[in-house]
Amino acid sequence: LCLGCAWAAPLSPWCLSAQLRRPGDFVLGGLFPFGKNTLNLAARSEPTLLLCDRLFTDGLIWALAMRFAIEQINNSSWLLPGLTLGYDMRDTCFEPLVALQPSLLFLTRNGTRAIEVLCDYSEYQPRVTAVIGPHKSDLCLLTAKLFSSFLIPQVSYGASSEALSNTELYPSFYRTVPSDKNLVEAVVLLLNHFGWNWVATVASDDEYGRGAQALFLSMAGTNSICIAFEGRIPTELAEPDATKQLENTIQLINSTKVNVIVLFAHSVPAQALLQHSLAMGLGKKVWLGSEAWLLSDIATSVPNIQSVGTVLGFVMRTGTVPGFQEFVAELFSSVAQEEFCRRSRELSGLEDTEVLDTHCGQCGNVTLGDIWPMLGVTPVQPVHVAVYSVAHALHRALGCTSKGCPKTPVRSWQLLHFMNTLPFEVNGQSFRFDQSHGTNTGYKLILWDWRDGTVTYLPVGDYDQSLYVRTSQIQFHTPDKKEPTSECFRRCQPGQFRRIKGFNLCCYDCTDCSENTFWSSTDSTSCSPCPQHQWAPTRSTRCHDRTERFLSWDEPLAVALLTLVALTAALSCGAALLFLQHLQSPLVQLAGGARSLLALLWLLLQSLSCCLHVGRPSAALCPLQQLCYALCLNGCLSSLLPKALEITLVTEFPRCAPRLLRWVTHGRAWLVVAVSILTQVLLCWCHLHLGPDYLVADYESLPREVLLVCGTQSWAAFALLHGYNSCLAFVCFLCTFMVQTPGRRYNVARGITFATFIYFIIWIFFLVIFATLRTVLRAVTQICTILATTLGILGSYFVPKCYILVFRPDLNTRDYCQNLSDEQPEEDRQ
Repeated sequence: LCLGCAWAAPLSPWCLSAQLRRPGDFVLGGLFPFGKNTLNLAARSEPTLLLCDRLFTDGLIWALAMRFAIEQINNSSWLLPGLTLGYDMRDTCFEPLVALQPSLLFLTRNGTRAIEVLCDYSEYQPRVTAVIGPHKSDLCLLTAKLFSSFLIPQVSYGASSEALSNTELYPSFYRTVPSDKNLVEAVVLLLNHFGWNWVATVASDDEYGRGAQALFLSMAGTNSICIAFEGRIPTELAEPDATKQLENTIQLINSTKVNVIVLFAHSVPAQALLQHSLAMGLGKKVWLGSEAWLLSDIATSVPNIQSVGTVLGFVMRTGTVPGFQEFVAELFSSVAQEEFCRRSRELSGLEDTEVLDTHCGQCGNVTLGDIWPMLGVTPVQPVHVAVYSVAHALHRALGCTSKGCPKTPVRSWQLLHFMNTLPFEVNGQSFRFDQSHGTNTGYKLILWDWRDGTVTYLPVGDYDQSLYVRTSQIQFHTPDKKEPTSECFRRCQPGQFRRIKGFNLCCYDCTDCSENTFWSSTDSTSCSPCPQHQWAPTRSTRCHDRTERFLSWDEPLAVALLTLVALTAALSCGAALLFLQHLQSPLVQLAGGARSLLALLWLLLQSLSCCLHVGRPSAALCPLQQLCYALCLNGCLSSLLPKALEITLVTEFPRCAPRLLRWVTHGRAWLVVAVSILTQVLLCWCHLHLGPDYLVADYESLPREVLLVCGTQSWAAFALLHGYNSCLAFVCFLCTFMVQTPGRRYNVARGITFATFIYFIIWIFFLVIFATLRTVLRAVTQICTILATTLGILGSYFVPKCYILVFRPDLNTRDYCQNLSDEQPEEDRQ
């Protein structure tokens, strides 16, 4: 048998070539791969021929399946009675340019060798009514554009590219196989079934490989499947860099450490990749493939192919064609008869040699034994169904009945309506083209099962909208025969999120969610922050409501401070009662008399103002805290101010003293006190309008609680409020710190000096701490400051006097406690 890739010549030899061409009322064109053109098409001289291989075997079986279907139809009494279908089968050589020539031949007007250029092809009758084939997607993408321009039905028996589903671009293209989209959906479901989410994908660099891989990549991303590597392998292995490209692919796959490889390729590129993987020691992997290479003896012919690992894949779920094997056996027995060859030579003499050169320079022999093993492997039902789909469309277009078909002309474009809308039946099975002009009969999941060095294709599952896998029948290459793991990551536990590592987004470590964040979903790459009013512990799956945090009444610290407040208030009351009891004594008069009682009253109120800082703060309570403290302290300092001014007038300005002392002693001293307090009241009013303290709900300082504190709205208003008291204290300090009292006299100035000095020291520390603290200790700090200031004034000014009144009454005399203003200036100068 001579294989003729002689630029679209019919199949040789003489005895068989005529059997692949036959006239009829309606002729179907057939495009089948009988050989492989090895020429450089750009610089072609004489065509070279590739002798019989598996490619030819498949092409021959498909061509015989088409002839068998046509003979069945011609012998049928109900489908096209009274009519004859003819056929004209041509070789594509798996080359787009080679497939183009018979396609153009099919488009020529019937009975001529010309293609007319018309505005309206509705009455145009081409050489063929419909076309069956070709097999490969890249050839169909080329030929479908031609046939769609003339609206000639083209039914492929193997092209699965999803690009061909575009009925706007290819309105007359049909196929009797599922599209790659269905295949990829099945592969994704299989990966998810075994939990394989870290895979490599390799595709042949042709339309089928590129299209299927692109679909797989898009679906994998939406199904939590991570692609460790995606690569392409050459389809032309004779290219100079083909070997290098295959080796690089194997090295990159090995570096990813994946255990699952998804391969979309035809048989020859797949064979080359498998062969290089064994030669380079890739190791046993799980190979997922498709019918394009799984059922090919080219792939299984690789030496030591059993060591490649586990090979799984999906093949079309096709039925058998009853009587086909008997037909092939009878045909091959007829080829050996002289009468068959004589008729073939007569028919071949009718061939127009100007159109097709059928001369074959090299011949080989193909026997029934050569193709018989492949009859049960090569799917022929898609070819059978393709022919019947056209026949049923003709039946409806012609309006055939059981008595016969009217012999009226039917244009090719008239068949499209019936192919789009109506179902048809083949061997008791119903078929119908869907909206994308395809048929989806489902898939079988098969396993390469090696027994005694021979591969068998073991069915281990099915896919038809849903996947069913008989896992127990699959023996993997692992020691325990269980499915291997192929994960770049482990499943994170609740409360953990995925932290990406490296450059691949699918590789990550599991990291615990930090405080105040929670885990929201299994595939989350970060933890979600809790709402402001809630908190969460480490590795939490939900948030909890925050509790309010403030200085409550029952806290041990608050109880201790309130006890100290009570002691301070008691000390102030005790001192006031003692001063009231000895109000007319020289010592009390020296200390200021009734003004000392007023100062002690203000100190009592100041100590009691600490209670404003305990308990839950509120928007109304916060402004009162600073106002009460500032006003009470001012009342105390204002009561001490006349005594300080009196001392400085007598000691530092003796000449002016007689004239000015009356403004700071006796009744007019109360005017000084009143003016000072009114001034502070005015400043308190300004503080309320410029920026009073306000309630702050602090969610950041404490991890689990919301801190309720009184915040300072305006530091300028704060300085204005407390600055006046600082000025009073500073004046009192300046008036008394240099005063020297004559011997054996009570030094009343020292008490004021120490009181104001302690006040400044306390406020230096208070301002630093108060401005930086954002915790519950802010209230504690303010309470401590109030108590320290109160105790400082009591301890330095009033307690020494109380000591004299109680324990040294002998010193409470006019000589020892005489007012400086009562002394003669002459004596003071001496």
